[in-house]
Amino acid sequence: MSMSRVKLVIHGRVQGVFFRQSTKEMADRHGLTGWARNCPDGSVLAVFEGERQSVEAAITWCRQGPPAARVINLDIEWQECLDEFSEFSIRY
Repeated sequence: MSMSRVKLVIHGRVQGVFFRQSTKEMADRHGLTGWARNCPDGSVLAVFEGERQSVEAAITWCRQGPPAARVINLDIEWQECLDEFSEFSIRY
């Protein structure tokens, strides 16, 4: 099993549209751990850890997000998998 970690910064209309909650639900479905939080500049920052295929599915999902979101850009940074999370959470 190949474990991966990615940090995403999601830009666009991604706050106030249930992006973090929808991201948590998607991550839970894919067995991913990590977290998501709103940033002061209006973006959402998310970190995912899990099997490579599931992490790639999360990236694909974040390109669109929930129905009310309008993603205009996605910054992707692959990182070393640290296996430091026990679940996917929403940070405030």
